Amino acid sequence: QVQLVESGGGLVQPGGSLTLSCAASGTSFSFSTYAMGWYRQAPGKQCELVASITTGGSTNFADSVKSRFTISRDNAKNTMYLQINSLKPEDTAVYFCKATWRRVYWGQGTQVTVSS
Repeated sequence: QVQLVESGGGLVQPGGSLTLSCAASGTSFSFSTYAMGWYRQAPGKQCELVASITTGGSTNFADSVKSRFTISRDNAKNTMYLQINSLKPEDTAVYFCKATWRRVYWGQGTQVTVSS
């Protein structure tokens, strides 16, 4: 059974930083073959893609987070990261990770709250 577990969320003041992690586990789950992505869902809003990274390391970002978010992956650790800088109140959301290849897997999410 495949599991994606997000961590690193919390309450942060505007202008602060966070690093989110998404750890993947499961028998016969080959992390390096999966395209990975970070999504977020704010209260009352639709879930949106904020960043993605391919198996080859190519990255893509939503316009609203470019220059502030960095996505990376460590295939040896079966883990993906999202470095978030210059946090804004509108970044408040539950952040989910997603793995896509032959199947799609989602994590349970981690809450990020940006407030003074």
